[in-house]
Amino acid sequence: MFARIKKIRRRFIALLVIWIVLLLVTLSFLSALEALFNNNPEGRTIGSLSWAGYIISKNFNSPRGVTSIEASWTVPQVNTLAGDGHSSAWIGIGGQTDKTLIQVGTEQDVLGGQEIYDAWYEMLPDFSVTINGLTIAPGDTISASLTLVDSNANVWNIELSDITNGRTFSLDVVYNSTLSSGEWILERPTINNQISALCDFGTFPFSGCQITVNNVVGAIGNSTYSKIQMTNQQDTSLASVSTLSPDGSSFSVNYVASS
Repeated sequence: MFARIKKIRRRFIALLVIWIVLLLVTLSFLSALEALFNNNPEGRTIGSLSWAGYIISKNFNSPRGVTSIEASWTVPQVNTLAGDGHSSAWIGIGGQTDKTLIQVGTEQDVLGGQEIYDAWYEMLPDFSVTINGLTIAPGDTISASLTLVDSNANVWNIELSDITNGRTFSLDVVYNSTLSSGEWILERPTINNQISALCDFGTFPFSGCQITVNNVVGAIGNSTYSKIQMTNQQDTSLASVSTLSPDGSSFSVNYVASS
């Protein structure tokens, strides 16, 4: 009887040791995966039918979230020979997992074989508003920012400057945002409830990409971020996104194929 009990006890101890070893191996593996992700956050890539660029989400344990974002870019000349299409370049706050999104950016389109360029801002669910005081042209350097200037009253400052011609648009608005995420995006916009065709914009460079998230100011590369690649419904790439520059603040979106 005692020999049987000893045998059962030895088996139990052996199984316990094996379980502890497996647990330690699993924890070590998970730790290695976490270190790998922290060292290479760009391993997270999201596919989208309409967006291409980078996105940063707030730490949901923090009440502050994303309270400012900025970037600069050069307006490309669209290719009229590739056919009609649209492209919107913008920075925004919100919109990743909710229906609040405040944005400001530029539009580069081909309609009826003609080039069209303008600047705009938008606060969902409202439609975009064209900034009539700014004349945008290919080759212009654009600087844009969104800043929560009064969190108690939900007051935001929207600013977009054409550095090339020296004109600036600045507007304070009241908007209730979840502050859930910040984005730097090249988009083929939705028009009349349909995703538009993407025009051939060549290469679209973003630089000086900064964000304030959870009270910390930094470049894209200073936070855990995701890359967004644009594809069509057949999962064919329409616009590719480069890796970040060494300082983590610049990247480019490249036109790949007709939509």
